Amino acid sequence: MTERIALVTGATDGIGRQTALELLQKGWTVVVHGRSEAKVSATLEHLAAVGPGRALPAVADLSSQKQIRTLAERLKGEVPRLDVLLNNAGVFLKERQLSEDGIELTLAVNHLAPVLLTRLLEPLLTGAPSRVINVASVAHQRSLLDLDDLQLRQGFEGYRAYANSKLCNVLHANTLARLVPKERYTANALHPGVIGTKLLATGFGMDGASLESGARTSVVAATSPELADVTGAYLVDGVVSRASAAARDRRIQDALWQVSLQMVGEA
Repeated sequence: MTERIALVTGATDGIGRQTALELLQKGWTVVVHGRSEAKVSATLEHLAAVGPGRALPAVADLSSQKQIRTLAERLKGEVPRLDVLLNNAGVFLKERQLSEDGIELTLAVNHLAPVLLTRLLEPLLTGAPSRVINVASVAHQRSLLDLDDLQLRQGFEGYRAYANSKLCNVLHANTLARLVPKERYTANALHPGVIGTKLLATGFGMDGASLESGARTSVVAATSPELADVTGAYLVDGVVSRASAAARDRRIQDALWQVSLQMVGEA
């Protein structure tokens, strides 16, 4: 059987780690991404006895475009291809912060990092086809996205920044689905559920469903034969659902795509 390879960002905790674990149990090679070497090493140790798969380390702070570029170059020298790029990493911030690139941090990590990483790793997305998967949220339906103030310089509020970034995740996937032939790679987004993660506790002050439940739709999106040629979809509970009207608006998709490429230096 041909080795199946996935990169899971934000795989040192929560839904990302559970997704990596389940892919390893299925015999996949999983590139386990985390923000620090210590977190990645601890996760690899935790996953060592999981199953027949193989776990590889990948370290980068996704708020830094320089580190994203370094990571992409390293991966292009370390793995022959990516069957799945799972953009899972995300943050929820109650106060406005800036990345080292001077970009509002929620936007930088949750949206611009997947845009840049996917673009840089396109040479590895050579499966038949490969799959790009953005972990979004039902919160995208409550977004009040202002393309003239993506960084919320005026009236920052943590939930709004998060909801906006999740809408951007779905818009990004839908844009890729239109621009890239599905025979090359597919692009889909998903809602993992309301899951008991650190992000949920920190951002919303509440508990949620199990990590196994949270990883389910990511694993389905990555592995289901029925989704092999499905692109531009939004998945909930493992099945294709309907994203918000804004997420399906091509004018918004195109406008966000152009400004996003400019912000990551790829225009």
